[in-house]
Amino acid sequence: MIKILGHGACDCDGITRRSFLQAGVLGLGGLLLPDFLRAQEAQAATGGARPEQTAVILIWLSGGPGHMETWDPKPDAPSEYRGPIGAMPSKVPGILVSDLMPEEARIMDRLAIIRTVNHGSGDHTKSNHTMLTGFEGPAFNANDLRQLNPSMGSITAKYRGANRSGMPPYVAVPNLRGGTDNFYHYAAYLGGEHNPFVVNSDPNDASYAVKDLTTAPGLTLGRLQNRRLLQEQLDEYTRGIDRRMDDMDGYYQRAYDMLTTPQTRQAFNISAESDKLRDRYGRHTFGQSALVARRLVEAGVTFVTVNCVPWDHHGTPPQMQTEEGARKLIPPLDRAIAALVEDLQERGLYDRTLVVAMGEFGRTPRMNRDAGRDHWGNTFSVLMANGRMRMGQAIGASDARGEYVKGRPVSPQDVAATVYHHLGIDARNTLIPDYFDRPIPILASGEPIRELIG
Repeated sequence: MIKILGHGACDCDGITRRSFLQAGVLGLGGLLLPDFLRAQEAQAATGGARPEQTAVILIWLSGGPGHMETWDPKPDAPSEYRGPIGAMPSKVPGILVSDLMPEEARIMDRLAIIRTVNHGSGDHTKSNHTMLTGFEGPAFNANDLRQLNPSMGSITAKYRGANRSGMPPYVAVPNLRGGTDNFYHYAAYLGGEHNPFVVNSDPNDASYAVKDLTTAPGLTLGRLQNRRLLQEQLDEYTRGIDRRMDDMDGYYQRAYDMLTTPQTRQAFNISAESDKLRDRYGRHTFGQSALVARRLVEAGVTFVTVNCVPWDHHGTPPQMQTEEGARKLIPPLDRAIAALVEDLQERGLYDRTLVVAMGEFGRTPRMNRDAGRDHWGNTFSVLMANGRMRMGQAIGASDARGEYVKGRPVSPQDVAATVYHHLGIDARNTLIPDYFDRPIPILASGEPIRELIG
């Protein structure tokens, strides 16, 4: 059950809504609620749900899953390439998937595999930036690892906003755990108000709670009142410098109201789902995070990133070997994806929701001496699912050993362009000022994948 303060004017210690918020207790995963609410002002004029409520659920497989063990198995390749995991036929004749993916094989007519995404890099940070933003990022050993361009989620937050007023437009669940394969989910020069609302709690845990919606333990009324007085003094001083502070009290009030409405509480409250449905998704972080993502999209969130566990399986301790990692992580992922797609379809959300599963690259086709696979950006797979796109197909082909593109290369920019096309964002013709106030297009290249959209 999510822990959220009640909707009344004060909590059990007599803390008022104003003192609670002015003390700076609430934040959206590092994004302050007043900043987030300022970003929603332009959308507020529409007064509620958007007429076209398209949404995206990005299942971010940080670290890079092996394409041989997932969506591009090579059962006829030599054993050092084929690896320890077999292949199985799917519902669509001619499309093989890993034999650890029976659920996706069963619903392959509602999925599409893009097997020839490539950018040529095996660098976590550079590839992470490329796949999440559409622009190449800094190398791992660069002196400055700053995010150079906004993520797809942050672009969505700015140019689409939430599908329903009062909801955050961009959410990450259960966390954005950090590390070289998780640097670039943020807003860059768009401003911090377009960063994701990070749940920072595992919905599979009995103690699951959206932590930013609760007060810190031991935070008494007296301490809050002292902070409130300091905040008022700072606000008064800042108002003399920046006229935008004049309406800060209104933003604090609206922040409290937003987080205590039944709509917001219910969106994150996974305990409202039946045990049968939760079991269907799987009682693991993958499954329960995917279920929270569906709830958020249904409630009006436009972009949700599901980011669970690392896939960087080189075989050298403490990293897992390929077979160990595959058998541990792929079955929960398989179950979660299939349950999510079927649930979206049953609830009338499949047409308007694009599901994307991808990491920053694939793994080396040839196994290393430690029974693992290393980084490979020359060809790898991305999965998509959507009711309006052409499903039941594998786009492109890698060569017999899964090393290079054999036919129909697809760029990371093409993947991002497909996401933006679904959201109705004109990525090539929309210019935004960068850090130096230069006009930069949301995407400098790339086209929506024609086999998907016609």
